[in-house]
Amino acid sequence: MKNYLFFLLIFTVMVMADEKDKNKKSCCAVTPDKNFAAFASDSEFRMKHDTPAPFVYESDLGLMISMKSVDGTDARAFFIEAKKKSNKFLIVIHEWWGLNDHIKNEAAKLYNDLGDVNVLALDMYDGRVTANRDSAGMIMQSLKTERAMAIINAALDFTGKNAKVATIGWCMGGGFSLQTAIEGGNKVKGAVIYYGMPESDMARLKKLKAEVLGIFASRETWISPAVVEEFKTNMKKAGKKLSVTSFDAEHAFANPSNPNYNSDYTAKAYGMSRDFIKRKLK
Repeated sequence: MKNYLFFLLIFTVMVMADEKDKNKKSCCAVTPDKNFAAFASDSEFRMKHDTPAPFVYESDLGLMISMKSVDGTDARAFFIEAKKKSNKFLIVIHEWWGLNDHIKNEAAKLYNDLGDVNVLALDMYDGRVTANRDSAGMIMQSLKTERAMAIINAALDFTGKNAKVATIGWCMGGGFSLQTAIEGGNKVKGAVIYYGMPESDMARLKKLKAEVLGIFASRETWISPAVVEEFKTNMKKAGKKLSVTSFDAEHAFANPSNPNYNSDYTAKAYGMSRDFIKRKLK
């Protein structure tokens, strides 16, 4: 009887330890990028993203570069170097389509409007680009958090020790814009999120040093008004600076190839983003 009780006690302790470990792993596995990637399984979410209009980036501005990464696989980015030597950088992060010519064109537009700022548009998909919504969903779901963070940190290292950095991203890239700001610490001065998944982990948010501009769509289902309100509450609790504008629009309203595109809101949001970045990189 004593032996039975002894083994029962040992078994109970082992089960409790295993459950604790499982809970810890599941908690750590729920990251903003994984939350957003889960949307790709929703056919309605996929259908909200129309096929990007054919476009070829033909400007002389910019070139593809490689950056050393801690995981041993070089990271890639489209880089437009400032005309004059500058320690100011804007990191641009694409939507779920990949680093396509639309994003390169947006990077060039920001470059022209910001002045002496280096612009670095990251390739989060390691060369994969698609115009098919189902393929975009699969690629986004296949992106590992570890690889995404390796790319982001490679870009932050590339900017240099004394850099002043701002970030901007749309959709999937909006969430990674915030993650880049968290990873960058004091060197990142501002982050712009276009309808991306916010961070909800308070420990992560407390690491954030940058001010954040959030641009959201009040009529969307996924990054919903409730998600935005929770983000505002969490940022306030963490003692962080956040400005939010929610347009009366659907997800991806700032993408000209999207059926929900709204040119007026896009122009207003762009002006807000540009002015915010200029102010933070002053």
